[in-house]
Amino acid sequence: MTLGGPRQTAAEINVTPLIDVLLVLLIIFMVLLPQHYSGEKTELPQQSTDTTPQKPEPPIVIQLREVGAGQRPTLAINHEDVTWDNLEARLKDIYLRRIDKVAFLKGDPEIDFQYVAELVDITHHAGITRVGLLGANV
Repeated sequence: MTLGGPRQTAAEINVTPLIDVLLVLLIIFMVLLPQHYSGEKTELPQQSTDTTPQKPEPPIVIQLREVGAGQRPTLAINHEDVTWDNLEARLKDIYLRRIDKVAFLKGDPEIDFQYVAELVDITHHAGITRVGLLGANV
């Protein structure tokens, strides 16, 4: 600021109107532009049109019963007798229509482990993915 004397033109830019214009443009762009972040896209499961409740499938229990020393034990699937030769075909037939591929083995305490191992091998060949062992008291 000079007192008196000739007037010189100031070479300074008046930034006040420029800041006003920039703030107005910033507000306009914030309102008009859509948000770019939309998050992860997911597909939500749709409600089933079938209103009947699904009854859970009963568990499959394969039972080994001791018949005598040195003899091969007898087999039963859910209290239905089956032979060793027909066991794999019967299990494939049962598990063809089932969603869960789980079976439980229950044996008498006197049965040799080789028969249990053979039964587990047969169940795996039949397509059963998980095999549980049950105690004699269950």
